[in-house]
Amino acid sequence: MEIEGIKSEDELRKAQAAAQAQNQSITNYNEWSDILALFEENGIESTGSYAGDVAKMKEIEKTVEQYLQEVKIQEQNNPQNNENQKVKETTETDKEQEIKSNVANANSADIMADYMKFYHMI
Repeated sequence: MEIEGIKSEDELRKAQAAAQAQNQSITNYNEWSDILALFEENGIESTGSYAGDVAKMKEIEKTVEQYLQEVKIQEQNNPQNNENQKVKETTETDKEQEIKSNVANANSADIMADYMKFYHMI
């Protein structure tokens, strides 16, 4: 049984129940139900027909696939940028550690100098 005008999974369930009451069923009910569930989860509006929703789903899958391929190509073309970022982050961390160690060394030197002053006074 082919039907039109179904915009949600709930409407499809109701139509399936009505069809079953007449000892019929909706063509490709399970697949269409899955597609409508995905559409509702992701805020995509149904076309109202099984054929339209299948075509829309294939279009979305194709677009996502193209995007993933573009991202993969960009990552392959820019490995140097990733390496440069890692080196930059390491350098910044090294600089921070150097500053911390300089401060610690200066404090230690001051403490030792004060200690030696008091030691010689005794």
